[in-house]
Amino acid sequence: PTEFELRQRNNKFASDVRAGKKAVHSSRQDKLAHRSPLSLWALGLIIFVVMGGVLFELVRIIFL
Repeated sequence: PTEFELRQRNNKFASDVRAGKKAVHSSRQDKLAHRSPLSLWALGLIIFVVMGGVLFELVRIIFL
């Protein structure tokens, strides 16, 4: 699509939204509002540390 076509589509979309029609795709702000404050790798790291600690404690209790 050319730049002119993109501008036309953007203008049509903006006018539809202003007219009260629901947007097909949620906005970036809506997506950010629904995201978790923790990233996926940070959550994985926390789970790994907690579950690892639980596992070591169970091994210590059972075998020692």
